Amino acid sequence: MNLRNLFILALFFLTLFSCNSKKKEITTVDWSVVHRFYVDNLNTTIALLDDLDTLQVQSPNNQIVLKKIRTAFKKCEPFVSYLNPKSGHKVNGPALPVFRENSGKLLEPIGLQKLEESIFLGDTETKDFATNIHVTKGILSTVKKEVVYYKVDAKRFFIATHQQLLRIISFSMAGFDTPVSQWGINEAKTSLESLLFVYQNSIQKIIVDKNPTLDKELIQNLKSAIDFIKPNVNFNQFDRFSYIRDYINPITRAWVNVRKESNLWETSGVYPFNLDAPTFFENDSWDVNHFASSKNQNSTKAQIQLGQKLFNDVNISKGGKLSCISCHDPQKGYADGLQFSKDNTGKPLSRNSPTLINSIFQKAFFWDGKSGNLNEQISNVFANDKEFNVTVHQFSDEILVDTTYINLFKNAYGKVPKSNHDIVRAIASYVGTLNGFNSKFDRNIRGEANTYTASEKNGFNLFMGKALCATCHFMPLTSGTVPPFFTDTEKEAIGVAKTFKNRQIDNDLGYYNSYNQEYHKRMFKTPTIRNIALTAPYMHNGVYTTLEEVMEFYNQGGGAGLGFDVPNQTLPFDNLNLSEQEIKDMIAFLNTLTDIPEEVY
Repeated sequence: MNLRNLFILALFFLTLFSCNSKKKEITTVDWSVVHRFYVDNLNTTIALLDDLDTLQVQSPNNQIVLKKIRTAFKKCEPFVSYLNPKSGHKVNGPALPVFRENSGKLLEPIGLQKLEESIFLGDTETKDFATNIHVTKGILSTVKKEVVYYKVDAKRFFIATHQQLLRIISFSMAGFDTPVSQWGINEAKTSLESLLFVYQNSIQKIIVDKNPTLDKELIQNLKSAIDFIKPNVNFNQFDRFSYIRDYINPITRAWVNVRKESNLWETSGVYPFNLDAPTFFENDSWDVNHFASSKNQNSTKAQIQLGQKLFNDVNISKGGKLSCISCHDPQKGYADGLQFSKDNTGKPLSRNSPTLINSIFQKAFFWDGKSGNLNEQISNVFANDKEFNVTVHQFSDEILVDTTYINLFKNAYGKVPKSNHDIVRAIASYVGTLNGFNSKFDRNIRGEANTYTASEKNGFNLFMGKALCATCHFMPLTSGTVPPFFTDTEKEAIGVAKTFKNRQIDNDLGYYNSYNQEYHKRMFKTPTIRNIALTAPYMHNGVYTTLEEVMEFYNQGGGAGLGFDVPNQTLPFDNLNLSEQEIKDMIAFLNTLTDIPEEVY
């Protein structure tokens, strides 16, 4: 055989080998086992609701059945809540009345948390208990049609799993799902076991084929996290700081890499979280575009630069009396350090100025939550006769005395405006950049630093556990914007006192003034507690000047615990029974949340 024939033969075998190699590469996924897993556990959840004893609400058997119900629901929750977020929240949301703004109706609480409250606390009539079971079952039966119809695919699978990983940190670790039974830690284990199962029965073969080391990493991380919980389910004693840093974060890092390695879905669209961020505690873990007004998504450098200049300019207000910085000073954590902010005549307003840092990650603005986005909030400041006292339809040529504005406006919006609409947009664009997630806490929870003291670590664990703070100030944002969809910011009635002596309740009715709904009396938005060390005084009325005073208020059970008449209080009435040392530890933790963003330009 001559050389030419040998070359042809060699080329043939090389081509054949290459073709065979390509045929062996796994590029498709059979999602049927995962889909059946979700459907079966939803069916189990629905069926078990019929096993609850409606005549003996507090029977020990009901506690056993409820635990089985919650376990089954946690297994199907990722897909159920992904497909129908509203129904998922109804079934597993807080046991609080729900207000419908369009109808003005206040709906009684339903769902698993209300069932838990009834079974463990016995504060529900048997008829109401039976009604809750019936309604909850009806919601789940309706959702089941969607769960059966919409098959699992790569996009649904990856987003739903990402949301569930966040629920572990925000809800399970804090006991938000199970405030009475305190089963949250064990439910985190259920969520992780479910992730292990669906991974092994869907995309694992692809990852093993492409990157066997990554597969082993994810499997080991999941098993280690599951094993850690097994002997450590005590709610108050669980070391959440170490668990999130050393067990959950490695899972999320590996999961992001698994999604990328699978090459099954190219991320697209706007989500609250950055799907490529390795943990939920990174500088870029959260997507501003999800939270911004549609007019302010993808703000340009020119718009932000203009907004920054306007933020500091008194000429945007009538008579040049106030600027944004008047009440939101960078040196004071973008608050003003006053009990009551001052109006355009120097007189005190009725409420305290909250920080603007991370304010973009809210869905309610002002203390009473009357504005739904940042643009609307800024517009209301313009229109308020005690603040800027101009309408958004006006535009004052006085600011053009500074001729640099002409080019700034043209670069930002292509023209010098005839109204304040573009001024509002520009300021909102700038405020949307005032974000900080690089505090001592963030660096330590990410594992980049090892400077946390035992006191700070214990304070975090108390914040997430015994003190119940994180059931309102959700991790990682520490505000009342509810994970994992972040479409609503909670308002709470906590019964704040009129003075630091805690002798009578404050008379500010808060959110009540928006709808005159009795249940809303003295309700206020739950703000972020990041940078709290810099933003005293505290509460909407600036009543407390120190964190010690704030902690004492909560430790006594809020307004109701102090003896005030707060029938709609959303805090537990009972004392938290925090020791003096525990309060010191919590304050030590709060002091690690400081991170003032640098000036943008």
